[in-house]
Amino acid sequence: MDIITLDFETYYDKDYSLRKMTTEAYIRDPRFEVIGVSIQVNNEEPEWASGSHKAIKKYLDRFDWANSTALAHNNMFDGAILSWIFDIHPKVLACTLCIARAVHGVEVGASLAALAKRYEIGEKGTEVVDAMGKRRKDFAPDELSAYGDYCINDVELCLQLFQIMASGVIGQSSFPKHELDLIDLTLRMFTEPTLDLDVTLLEEHLENVKDNKEALLAKVNCTKKELMSGIKFAELLTDLGVYPPIKTSPTTGKEVFAFAKTDKEFMALQEHEDDRVQALVAARLGTKSTLEETRTERFIGIAKRGLLPVPVRYYAAHTGRWGGDDKINLQNLPNRGQNGKVLKRSIIPPAGHVIIDGDSSQIEARVLAWIAGEEGLVEAFANGDDVYKTMAGKIYQKAHTKVTKLQRFVGKSTILGSGYGMGAVRFQDQLRSLGTKITLSEARRIIRVYRSTYRFIPEFWDTCGVALHYLHNGNATAIGRDGLIEVVPKEEGLLLPSGLILRYSGLAVEKTPEGQEFFYLTRRGNTKIYGGKVVENLCQALARIIVGEQMILIAKEYKPVLTVHDSIAVCTREHDSHNAVEYVAECLRHVPEWAKGLPLGCEVGVGESYGACE
Repeated sequence: MDIITLDFETYYDKDYSLRKMTTEAYIRDPRFEVIGVSIQVNNEEPEWASGSHKAIKKYLDRFDWANSTALAHNNMFDGAILSWIFDIHPKVLACTLCIARAVHGVEVGASLAALAKRYEIGEKGTEVVDAMGKRRKDFAPDELSAYGDYCINDVELCLQLFQIMASGVIGQSSFPKHELDLIDLTLRMFTEPTLDLDVTLLEEHLENVKDNKEALLAKVNCTKKELMSGIKFAELLTDLGVYPPIKTSPTTGKEVFAFAKTDKEFMALQEHEDDRVQALVAARLGTKSTLEETRTERFIGIAKRGLLPVPVRYYAAHTGRWGGDDKINLQNLPNRGQNGKVLKRSIIPPAGHVIIDGDSSQIEARVLAWIAGEEGLVEAFANGDDVYKTMAGKIYQKAHTKVTKLQRFVGKSTILGSGYGMGAVRFQDQLRSLGTKITLSEARRIIRVYRSTYRFIPEFWDTCGVALHYLHNGNATAIGRDGLIEVVPKEEGLLLPSGLILRYSGLAVEKTPEGQEFFYLTRRGNTKIYGGKVVENLCQALARIIVGEQMILIAKEYKPVLTVHDSIAVCTREHDSHNAVEYVAECLRHVPEWAKGLPLGCEVGVGESYGACE
């Protein structure tokens, strides 16, 4: 199969650019114009072509895209142009930006310029800066020629990076084929959109959100000065069932409210499922719109321009998980609250079709039990037992048949929240944020019950803590069931069954008042890492690998149109929905070769919208 490396250069100006607009809005805007494109087939001499869209279409049609891999550095952008502007759909989409995030981790720069410098293969030019505000007709012949040389250089750098990162020069035998498949599937969710949006529903929702916000702020009836009062604001949040986030003051050492723009828990409230909470946070931050408003407005804009390109970022997290992109973050749509699943319900299939949404049930908890060798819990999952009721029965010392709904909820929170070393204070805060209050002594008791019931899990925290010592000292070892995870000091991380590395770059030891602690380098600086956190990272990374394998299986029969956390959605005709549900369920129960004995479960729903899949 030929590899066709490409790079589009497009018009932009001060107000119309990717810095100020989403990729989707930029490409679909009436101002959009391709200045030119550079193409390199395999290792042949690259070419530059410039002209009208009609002329460029004629030039592009010379290539056998249907039997080729289209490679670009940010193929969400170039692939969308190929698809939306020129109606060209390559057999495979590949992306060096995606590969770089998987190979080097998300904590280092993955721009074309940064990677070219890292591998010492050349330098990215700066001619694009001089092109601001220039339409194709505005370029003098020599300027257009220089722009073409700049674009050709980008294409050559991109191909070299692909050959380096995919060939194993970075220390691996090769970039895993299944990961290339996942990159292709992820990019196609955006470049070849299937789903639509219900604009009428969205416009009604936007009006309701605005009305609710105004009503809430009128009801609060306080000045901006009062709203900025930590105590007053905390009271308002509490009235809405939100436990105010707390932090330790670096100057006084005392607990204070975490209401600053730098406080993650506070800023996360912008995406709270209750739009009344969003309204309060927006008011305190001095912004005019809540996140719910802006996201709904973006949905409406997309709906008026065409189908919904699903922007999912491949390898967005340290653990390899997908993330939201293009400023709509489909990974974090509200699910409850006053307006419930409105945004989810606005996502609809084409006429005559339904959406099938399959979720890999409790996958992290299952992976944790399996890799830690907690055989009783593994068996319970395999038997389909209600492990939340069982945990609650242990906590409250009663038969699981007599466990109340609230007690089961505590059992569920314990199973899902305590597997990574969470302490009693954090557990108490977590339950409080979910509307359940317990005393600190009760939280301590519950944590003790969990750890004594599933003692192999705390032992695995210790094992992973020892692995950090091995990694820091440059010694190789293996951890987990049957030594599944290799500690690879030369790669500064843990080798996963996918062939990729879970990285802890710059791992260092520091003496603190609490004792010896490990830190590794991230973009935020030194980040603390410990046994329980490594276990969390591992379980999330393994869960992501499993979901990735399941997605590839599903794609053999049905095109994935959306993935959110541990779920995969496809679209099919109504008359085929029964077959699709069965096939998706079968794929979600698939256990990878490296995970024999891991009991997987799933829930698959079907609906006339994404929010109606039940």
